[in-house]
Amino acid sequence: MNTTKALTIVFGIIAAGLAYFLYNSINSTIEEGKRIEKLEARIIEQLKMIREAEIGYEAVNKQYTSDWEKLQAFVDTGTFYITLRKEFIVTLAYGADSTYVEIDTLGSVAVKDSLFKKEKWPRFDLATLPIVPGSEPPVKFDIWADKIDKSGVKVNVIEVVNPKPVDKTRDPESEIPSRRPLRFGSRTNVTTAGNWE
Repeated sequence: MNTTKALTIVFGIIAAGLAYFLYNSINSTIEEGKRIEKLEARIIEQLKMIREAEIGYEAVNKQYTSDWEKLQAFVDTGTFYITLRKEFIVTLAYGADSTYVEIDTLGSVAVKDSLFKKEKWPRFDLATLPIVPGSEPPVKFDIWADKIDKSGVKVNVIEVVNPKPVDKTRDPESEIPSRRPLRFGSRTNVTTAGNWE
């Protein structure tokens, strides 16, 4: 066998090895991207469920809660009252109008049945509500709720954050909100919007 044939075979083997290495690295990057996308979709779904529970809690208790046990107890045993509001306008003798409101309580419905119907949230599990999906060992979402001053008025605010991002490129200090760890709400603004929206 001459030198040219030997070199051709050696370079052919090296080229095949490099091609396999490149294919494998590109394929593993694609697979990792799909895994991250799937897990983040599940985390977003969990954040939406937490948001539903917190909005319901705030509607009943006039404030959000940063206590997971209180929130879970509210979802498990809490109730919403169904009311009928009627507004009446009466014209007074001197031509002015007077308004009065009657509110009748028609009944109540359990929070769990109202907010977390199986059709809307098939994966809802009250026991794992505070847990970040896919975290090993299990990690709870960071939750913060308080009142802040906005133009002289005390308003309720909440922030729920995934403390352990699946996507390692998510940075809490990022200038781009959508590149920060998945979250909803804010400590400084009155919002319950998620940074994925």
